Amino acid sequence: AEYGLKQNYPNPFNPFTIIGYQIPVRGEVTLKVYDLLGREVATLVDGIQDAGFRTVQFNGSMLSSGIYYCRLVSGPYFGTMKILLLR
Repeated sequence: AEYGLKQNYPNPFNPFTIIGYQIPVRGEVTLKVYDLLGREVATLVDGIQDAGFRTVQFNGSMLSSGIYYCRLVSGPYFGTMKILLLR
């Protein structure tokens, strides 16, 4: 097993999407969403988790249409992906 941030589904989304990620060892995990200016708009995960694959639902109903970045940080790993909210 290895670290990984999977592309959200569906993408583009309106207003809900599912984001998958995997961590190989127990540890601190943060999963946040940022706008194009780098401002944090949502914290989806923030805490210690066991190893394995997980999914989390993101609700973008309070955000405007556009491109956002989802960032996973756990141990030595950090991954970022673009997600697109279309109204």
